[in-house]
Amino acid sequence: MRIALDAMGGDDAPGPIVEGAIQAVRADPAMTVVLVGDQERIRCELEKYQDAPRDRLPVVHASEVIGMDEKPVEAIRRKRDNSISRSWGLMSSGDVGAVVSAGSTGAMVASGLLNAKMYLPGVRRPAIAAVWPSRRGPVALLDVGANMAPKPEDLYQYGVMGSVYAQYALGIDEPTVGLLNVGSEDDKGNELVREARALFLKSPLASRFVGNVEGRDLYDGHARVVVCEGFTGNVLLKAGEGAVEFLFGELRTEMAKYLTLLPPEFAGRLGGGLEGLKARYEYKEFGGGPLLGIRGACIICHGSSDARAIKNALRVAAIMGEERIGQEIEKGLAAIAPAS
Repeated sequence: MRIALDAMGGDDAPGPIVEGAIQAVRADPAMTVVLVGDQERIRCELEKYQDAPRDRLPVVHASEVIGMDEKPVEAIRRKRDNSISRSWGLMSSGDVGAVVSAGSTGAMVASGLLNAKMYLPGVRRPAIAAVWPSRRGPVALLDVGANMAPKPEDLYQYGVMGSVYAQYALGIDEPTVGLLNVGSEDDKGNELVREARALFLKSPLASRFVGNVEGRDLYDGHARVVVCEGFTGNVLLKAGEGAVEFLFGELRTEMAKYLTLLPPEFAGRLGGGLEGLKARYEYKEFGGGPLLGIRGACIICHGSSDARAIKNALRVAAIMGEERIGQEIEKGLAAIAPAS
C-alpha cells in the first residue's frame, strides 16, 4: 500500500511525522509512505534513523505549507505548491491509494472538495468520522468537522457511509444507527434533525435506525453509528478527548498518594494498568479521523499528533485502502436511497 503523508502538517512537523512514518513502514513491510514537503528538512530527519527503510520512504518536494490560521480555500489558491495539495494530487493521479495529514483540517477537506474527481458518485458532502468508545465496543461518530451546515439528506448519507465504515473498518455487522439530539423523544431537536429523522424512518436503513441519541448515551453503544452536523460533532469529540485527559490525570494524582504504601511490584502493575487503559481510549490509538465519501482513503490527524498517532493513522489508512471502503460506500449509496 502506497500512502502520501503530509510531512509538514502538525504542530511540531516534520520531526514526529517522519518518525511515525518510519515506525509504520517498519511494522508493515507491504507499506510505502511517500513523504511530501520540504525535501531538505525531511531528509535531515531521515538521517537521524540510519536503519530506516529508505526505499519505502520516498520524498516528494513541496515548497509551501498551509498554516492552521490561514483561510483554507484562499491559502490553497495562493500557495499552489503546498504539501496538502501535492498529497491529494498524488492520490488523484493514482500514485498513492491514501493521504494522511496532521495539518489544517479545513485545507485537507477543501483540497479534496476542490478536486471533483475525488468525490464518490452521489455524495453531496464528505464527512469526517471519529471512533468513540462505548460499553459495546467502538462507535462511529460523524460528522466531526467537515461540514458545519449540512442538509437533512447529508445526515442521511452520513448514516449510510458510517454504516459501511463501521462494518469494514470496525468489524461491526449490521451496525445500528442513531441521530444525535438533545432528547430521545421523537419531536425533539431543530428542523435539521427532525427532517433527517424522517428520512431515516422511510429508508431501507429504518430497521437499524434506533432514533434519537443523547450525548450521554454514546457510551452505552446502543447506536454503533451516530450522526450529527460537523459543528456539534467537533465540539463533542474535543470535549470527550479533554475528559479522558482530565479524568486519567486526576486518577493518576490520587493513586500517587497511595502507591507508596504498596510493594513496588504491585505499584508498578497498577500504574502500568492505568496507562494501558488510558491508551485504549485516547485519539493516538486511532491516529485520526477518516474523510468518508471520497475515492481512496484520507485520514485527518490532530495537529498535536506524535509519532505513535501518525503510525496508527498510517495503519488505519492502509486498512481502509485494502478494504476498499470507498467502493463499498459507493455501492451502499447506490443501493440504499431514501424514499421520495
